[in-house]
Amino acid sequence: MRMKRMRTTHSGRLRLGSMRLSSVPDSEPKRAAVNPTTQEFGERVHRRRLELGLSQEAAARLCGIHWTQFGKVERGQRSLRLETIVRIAEGLDIDAGQLVRGLPLPD
Repeated sequence: MRMKRMRTTHSGRLRLGSMRLSSVPDSEPKRAAVNPTTQEFGERVHRRRLELGLSQEAAARLCGIHWTQFGKVERGQRSLRLETIVRIAEGLDIDAGQLVRGLPLPD
């Protein structure tokens, strides 16, 4: 299949040329694996943030972590150290036990 393409001349005007199209295989970006433990923890953090009426950025600031990390936590894409769990619980004014109690075990 041939398509017309625009080329610039020395005068700055555009002129039609040609180019060929080739097929590009479909590929989806690779996403981090989500396990049920981090997914459920993230959903609990997300619900608590919404209860408080906070944006992700505001909640992250209160928790003392970067907003991109906070977003990954909510999406279940981030396993956390104990210190970070406690920091998030403190920032969201919730007992850390409530965030982790009854979480499914990882595979």
